[in-house]
Amino acid sequence: MFELLIDYGPRLLDGALMTLKLTFLSVSIAALLSLPLAILRHSGGLAVQLPIRLYVSFFRGTPLLAQLFLLYYGSGQFRPELQQLELWWFFRDPFYCALLTFALNSAAYQLEILRGGLQAVPRGEIEAGIAIGMTPRLLYQKIILPHSYRIAFPALGNEIILMLKGGAIASVITILDLMGNTRRVFSQTFDISVYFWAALIYLLITTGFVLLWRLGEKRLTRHMQHQLNGSQSTTPITATRMEESAHVS
Repeated sequence: MFELLIDYGPRLLDGALMTLKLTFLSVSIAALLSLPLAILRHSGGLAVQLPIRLYVSFFRGTPLLAQLFLLYYGSGQFRPELQQLELWWFFRDPFYCALLTFALNSAAYQLEILRGGLQAVPRGEIEAGIAIGMTPRLLYQKIILPHSYRIAFPALGNEIILMLKGGAIASVITILDLMGNTRRVFSQTFDISVYFWAALIYLLITTGFVLLWRLGEKRLTRHMQHQLNGSQSTTPITATRMEESAHVS
């Protein structure tokens, strides 16, 4: 068992780096796409909302594997047109196809998470910003978006974790990520323990990410924690004063 790790550990680590690269790039692209789409989905007109709804429904309602196959194998049906547009170099590469598929899929989920965050911003805060003369851009920059991201932050972390694990299907289109290298090692050794080591690497990556994400969440909500601690510290004092006043009366 440990001999296999010694012999094939570097290959598994190379696959883990590919997994991290694919996940980081896809969720970063998705984050750039999801914010403007979430704003349009939240406050745009019906003509703007309808295509966004269709996009979200498709990518949230169909399996990620089917989406990957449609893009990677389906693009071959339009090879002459893509060559004329000088885009065939992109769609013939499995890494780029997986990256685009994962980014579009994750953007659909991030979009809905951010839309929920936008809807949860208290109306009073927005009205207060309008009352002091904030422009719509400044209102989003100073009030709406910071509050929305604080609300959506835990759910966004869950989405990244799901993409990290769901990205294992990239191996079916010959990408040598962690699962792809694991399958290749198993085909050479027929040692089932290689899947145990792959699962352990996924677990370590996920655990490390969760710890870092929680640190970020605490940093974003540190002012709220100070307020909570302050209210808790004043409670005994308030109770003592009430008891003293009752005793005097």
